[in-house]
Amino acid sequence: RTPLTVIQGNLEGLLDGVYPPDAAHLTPILEETRVMARLIDDLRTLSQAESGTLKLYREPTDLGIVINDTIASFRGQANAAGVELRAAVDPGLPLLDVDPTRIREVLSNLIANALRYTGQGGEISFAAETDSANGGVTVSVRDTGAGVPAEALPHIFERFYKSPESRGTGLGLAIA
Repeated sequence: RTPLTVIQGNLEGLLDGVYPPDAAHLTPILEETRVMARLIDDLRTLSQAESGTLKLYREPTDLGIVINDTIASFRGQANAAGVELRAAVDPGLPLLDVDPTRIREVLSNLIANALRYTGQGGEISFAAETDSANGGVTVSVRDTGAGVPAEALPHIFERFYKSPESRGTGLGLAIA
């Protein structure tokens, strides 16, 4: 409800003439509508996944390219936070029959979450390697952030679960 409160308060202030309709007062409204749009998209995706109606568009996919492209999209945000992003991708990875858009969404949720909790001078690293035991690929994500308290670990993939210090919606890891 926080985005709605910000939107409503700012719009009421603009309509009542308390605030001038300038960038300083309109920008927060735009930012909060983006937060709401993301929340609605996340709820829709999670609902579809839980009901079994989420459509996947599988195609032969080079996971290394998806990982590197996803990391590149967060590089500016990571640089601003003083966090280093790294990827170690096995050059011999097989093509995977996956939905590249959904895999990118999973990776984005993991990076965004790691960025929230990794301080300046920290590092977030991805590794992707062939898993000879099952013929698949193993992807791991590590960061130098504070970590998840042991009592929270059984719940981090539950819908709306948030640790007390979380600023997120509690949907990113559930979607991942």
